[in-house]
Amino acid sequence: MGKTSENTNIENLPILNVGMAGHIDHGKTTLLHALTGKFTDVHSEELKRGITIKLGYADIILKKNKNNGSYSVDDGEPYRYISFVDVPGHEMLMATMLSGAAIIDIALLVVAANEGIKPQTREHLVALQAKKISKIIIIQNKIDLVSKEQALKNYKEIKEFVKGTVAENSPIIPVSAQQRVNLDKIYKILAESVIPERDVNSEALFVIARSFDINKPGTKVNELHGGVLGGSIKRGKLKVGDEIEIKPGLNIIEKNQRIYETVKTKITSLYRGNYSISEAGPGGNLAIETELDMALTKADNLSGCVLGKLNKLPEITHNLIVHAKQFQEVLGVEGHTKVDEFKLNELLMLSVNTSISVGRITQMKNNELNMELNIPIIPFKGDNVGIARNFLGHWRLIGFGEII
Repeated sequence: MGKTSENTNIENLPILNVGMAGHIDHGKTTLLHALTGKFTDVHSEELKRGITIKLGYADIILKKNKNNGSYSVDDGEPYRYISFVDVPGHEMLMATMLSGAAIIDIALLVVAANEGIKPQTREHLVALQAKKISKIIIIQNKIDLVSKEQALKNYKEIKEFVKGTVAENSPIIPVSAQQRVNLDKIYKILAESVIPERDVNSEALFVIARSFDINKPGTKVNELHGGVLGGSIKRGKLKVGDEIEIKPGLNIIEKNQRIYETVKTKITSLYRGNYSISEAGPGGNLAIETELDMALTKADNLSGCVLGKLNKLPEITHNLIVHAKQFQEVLGVEGHTKVDEFKLNELLMLSVNTSISVGRITQMKNNELNMELNIPIIPFKGDNVGIARNFLGHWRLIGFGEII
């Protein structure tokens, strides 16, 4: 299990989660393709199609050349497993970007040299900061489209932009994803970045970013795969055969009331990228195949839920107390708009792990907000919360908080 074509056991390789952030059209997807290339060893075309493509995830085994110490995906000894997640850049998908950030260790913030800083670039940087992602690499992309003078001017603009932020001292790498210029510099930083310490001893907690049915129409009954869940383990370990529960679970109507029913099932297989593994710990993107009827997992039916071992997850809650902090300005809009104080009874959108809920403020004391949620969440003390307010018809990030 977990063997690659070179018989590397990927279960033993250190894992780094890398998020691709930045404004739409600044070349994130092209850069991701340039860094990861194509998978050469496909165990299951159905699983590959269903998981790596649909999730917007791509994985590589980064190798180290013993002769010159360089890193690449082609030559050398397997050194590190890198999981990329491509988070949407469009302003309308801010909530999705935040939920993607639930499973990121380090971010590549892409800025096109020919376009510079956009409102969404600013919004993504602050969102990463709100989610406590402190390791950020700035990719000055599309340098093949500008003159040396323009590139230097853009570089100075980026330096000015990150001043006073978590990315103030971040490296800025000039890159052409299209011409494959300086990809080796990115590989080197990813290879040498410190991997956050993982908590493998707590009860398992898996945050579900996507859920789907990977069966092609017309598949014979005896060849059908169970429902698949995509996401990342935040802490603890999961293995094939584990009995699991998923909360809040299924949203059903009973006696004219909307209730949430915990889903219980068993893990039948685990996949990292295209590689089947028997056990997984925190870090990296993971696909979990279950015994669930695929009708329950299709079309992201269970995305935003959390998964743990049977009878080990806390109860769901419609009430939450958040220690909140506001930004000075509304993000993602042209110009400067001050963030107003929180108001009693106002509706805010909250991003917790991979779940999104809208909550009404029922009580306020100092920076503590008591919230009544329309979609319940599973509360974990200390978890980070992104807070957005409806501003001219769009949800805009206005602050962040911590569950008390």
